[in-house]
Amino acid sequence: MYRQKGLLDDITAYIKKNLKKGYTQESLRWALINQGYSKIEVEKAIKLADEEFAQEAPILKTKPEIKYEVVEPKHEAKKSFWKRLFGR
Repeated sequence: MYRQKGLLDDITAYIKKNLKKGYTQESLRWALINQGYSKIEVEKAIKLADEEFAQEAPILKTKPEIKYEVVEPKHEAKKSFWKRLFGR
């Protein structure tokens, strides 16, 4: 079935393009609302953009390897105030 490109598709494309540029969803949300788009349209477009990004994401074939390492903190003896002041 042929679907005519509508306003929701335009907003979704705008959101996806600007998310790739590094803008946050929150900043795009308020920019669109301040431009006169309704909150409902913007929320639907953000949800649709998230779903499209999820479909494009690659599926990991191997599990990531988690390595644990214990790091001992280094404790240095603190000089007293008078030793620091007079350099002894």
